[in-house]
Amino acid sequence: GKPLRVKAGFDPTSPDLHLGHTVLINKLKLFQEFGHKVIFLIGDFTGLVGDPSGVNETRPVLSENLIKKNSQTYKKQIFKILDPKKTEIRYNSEWMNKFSPQKFIDLLSTQTVARMLEREDFSKRYKSRKPISIHEFLYPLLQGYDSVMLKADVELGGTDQKFNLLLGREVQKYYGLNPQSILTVPLLEGLDGVKKMSKSFGNYVALNEKKEELFGKIMSITDELMWRYFELLSFKSNIEIKKLRNSQKEGENPRNIKFILAEEIV
Repeated sequence: GKPLRVKAGFDPTSPDLHLGHTVLINKLKLFQEFGHKVIFLIGDFTGLVGDPSGVNETRPVLSENLIKKNSQTYKKQIFKILDPKKTEIRYNSEWMNKFSPQKFIDLLSTQTVARMLEREDFSKRYKSRKPISIHEFLYPLLQGYDSVMLKADVELGGTDQKFNLLLGREVQKYYGLNPQSILTVPLLEGLDGVKKMSKSFGNYVALNEKKEELFGKIMSITDELMWRYFELLSFKSNIEIKKLRNSQKEGENPRNIKFILAEEIV
């Protein structure tokens, strides 16, 4: 069959990609290895809106200059994992900056307020009378429109993105395209083992950190979290991970096992 167009979008809201992002980028790499076309979408326009997924308050709006600067570092960092020859890098400002008010209203007409409030984080905020800005309602529609413009066959995202990804299918149908298949990946817990890895929680490991620092941070995680990192960040098979688990049960020092993990990640 023909290669699939596999899309994943990243808003350049911070200068560094971190290990949490690589859970998804590693999946993109697998698609590349199977001969599919990977589209790494830099959301330089949607980054100005701010993704409300999993957030219980409105995000601050970032400046255009900061978004531009961050976009450049993303481009450098993804090729630590992805094959540049098999990666198409796109920016959603390419089409969003040319979006006429007429087209925009047409896009808005595809959904209702009731449908948007089905989103868990929106309904929570609505019920607890926390403000939801109208621009946040727009975000999932803009993400869906990206899938229209890129003719995506598959879109990947974190589990907190499920609503947006499904909405993308509806938007594609409205514009006469086959709806994309969606694949969600688990969110990686940060170094604290509690909250998801994020720059805003300060529990992240940046991709461009020095090797020694990266190694040290992995060695500092709890023994319990180590297995979660094996599951989500390692290319080892389930059988290999099971063998390592058994060796710990048989008395192997967890530090030695963590060393294997840190070495692979670095």
